[in-house]
Amino acid sequence: MDTTPLIMRWISLLLVMGFVGIFASSAIAGDDSWAVYGGDAAGTRHSQADQITPENISQLQLAWTYHTGEVERRGMANILNSSTQNTPILVAGSLIICTPFNRVVALDPVSGQEKWVFDAEVELSLTMPFYHNCRGVVQWRDDQADQGAHCALRIILPTNDARLIAIDGLSGKLCDGFGDKGSVHIPQVVMPLWPGELKLSSAPVVLNGVIVTGSIIMDNFRADAPRGTVFAFDVRTGEPKWQFDPIPRDPSDPAAKTWLDGSVENTGAANVWSTMVVDEERDLVFLPTSSASPDFWGGERPGDNLYASSLVVLKGSTGEIVWHHQQVHHDIWDYDISSPPVLVDIERDGETIPAVVQNTKQGFVFVYHRETGEPLYPIEEKPVPQNGMPGEWLAKTQPFPIEGLQLLSTHLTPEDAWGFSFLDRAGCKDLIASLSNEGMFTPPTTGNGALFAQGNSGGANWGGPSYDPDRRLMLVNINNVPQVITLIPREDVGEIDGINMNEDGVVTEQRGTPYGASTQWLLSPFGAPCVEPPWGELVAVDLDAGKVRWRVPLGSLEHYLPVPFEWNLGTPNIGGPITTAGGVTFIGAAIDQYFRAYSTDTGEELWRFKMPAGQSTTPMTYQIDGRQYVVMVTGHHLYFGAEVGDSVVAFALPESR
Repeated sequence: MDTTPLIMRWISLLLVMGFVGIFASSAIAGDDSWAVYGGDAAGTRHSQADQITPENISQLQLAWTYHTGEVERRGMANILNSSTQNTPILVAGSLIICTPFNRVVALDPVSGQEKWVFDAEVELSLTMPFYHNCRGVVQWRDDQADQGAHCALRIILPTNDARLIAIDGLSGKLCDGFGDKGSVHIPQVVMPLWPGELKLSSAPVVLNGVIVTGSIIMDNFRADAPRGTVFAFDVRTGEPKWQFDPIPRDPSDPAAKTWLDGSVENTGAANVWSTMVVDEERDLVFLPTSSASPDFWGGERPGDNLYASSLVVLKGSTGEIVWHHQQVHHDIWDYDISSPPVLVDIERDGETIPAVVQNTKQGFVFVYHRETGEPLYPIEEKPVPQNGMPGEWLAKTQPFPIEGLQLLSTHLTPEDAWGFSFLDRAGCKDLIASLSNEGMFTPPTTGNGALFAQGNSGGANWGGPSYDPDRRLMLVNINNVPQVITLIPREDVGEIDGINMNEDGVVTEQRGTPYGASTQWLLSPFGAPCVEPPWGELVAVDLDAGKVRWRVPLGSLEHYLPVPFEWNLGTPNIGGPITTAGGVTFIGAAIDQYFRAYSTDTGEELWRFKMPAGQSTTPMTYQIDGRQYVVMVTGHHLYFGAEVGDSVVAFALPESR
């Protein structure tokens, strides 16, 4: 009897279950793995897994479901003060997830069975809007340690109480040799006023033995917010390596001259709250920075404010600035650079050019040479409105990419008003006419307020794009829901303790300035956006040609209608897409809770599945023993009011017998 097939099946089973450590580690090191938050270090969110195709995706079915137990464990009050935004990674035969409360769970990627759990035991005293969140973790392998040794493979967890924690990737036990018994506390110059004003939520990045992390800082509470310093540590020991403050405190820094009247002393934020990417071969780390504090008033920080609202590229080994480009000068619109950069190769005139692509909230796509920062498509500085409030400082121009890389309208007029009925449209038309309105760079004002053609949740957000290198396409989901920003004189702000959220919008204090700020969506009397749909889209961009290949609405209103039927007007969305070699793009993100698959070539919707809870996350995929799995983490989202849940859901084609 030939026992070879039986032996091979046993070996395959051992590989799948993760019992052969060295082989399991090798199995995920190839193109069919998802070993990093963004799929790979370049942040492409693309997989070479190709079993699932447009031809067979109709057979896609649930493979397994795992519940983290956080709903029961934490209680509804804490769950409602959290956002589930995690993308798992595949580590040595285990699927690693983190919950909003910094609980790390290792699952068998084939069965969904729990292997081990680590709880960072963060405080549950964070109050709205200082919510609990964990977007992802990062792994690192110590090539100087023996295979299978404790913490030779480690997972670095960012926490809501501003720590980096190193745990063993095989057991979930702390790595005592990292920092103080496994933890590094992020140092602060300007101390947070309460737990959660500054926290870590996005996955750090690692290159050449250095771990780099940004932070999230409470938006728009005070001008003198905590500093948005990016920190780098030795990934083996936790010893500090370097730090970079996007606000140039050193007068000798060339960027300091873009901060007038000593304004750097009373300004904070400009932090990197989204996800960074790295080019380890070139020793480069790419930082998307946010606006300086506060968001909607810049009178206390005159000047263009470099390196805020910029793409900044540093040497990973030293923190030295290599190049930078500011996407928004003197940002008073909360146009943070929130979308992660993505590293791609551009084909032009027979030449392959290393590039970095940066999407923005305005719906702009900027493309640069990865090594020099030279724009690969022209960027024009265009004049922008200058009618700010007394005491405000305004940049005279703002950078615009070529028209083919502007994914959304830059201006909205009363004639553009939209509504479900004549009365609805008339209400929108009157509302738009009543607002200060000169395009997406209209300065905030008092009175009726200013219309932002793309609000601070518009365009591309933290979910980021995916890039299919075979089809030469970048896929990115965008929002198209304008906002109204109104400055509130200090004497009228009242007692709001930092922020007040209700059904009408958000009021923030902007302490240390003459004004608070109110943020509201531009909605019709019937509660719909006043702009023509789609309000959410999935867009495919040909980066070699610098133009849109296709675009489709993302999301349906059927569950908001008296008589449910599929009405694909697109909905607000948050999360991101992934692409696969099989020609399928997967995305959740839309508020209708449908997980969808599209043809990467054409944008045709191929499949959808109603998820058990909110899906404000980015999925991931992997292929083990010839079977491809697609995984989505579901749960509540603080601002979308998504259905509560705590499930991790995996899909696959039916097992072949």
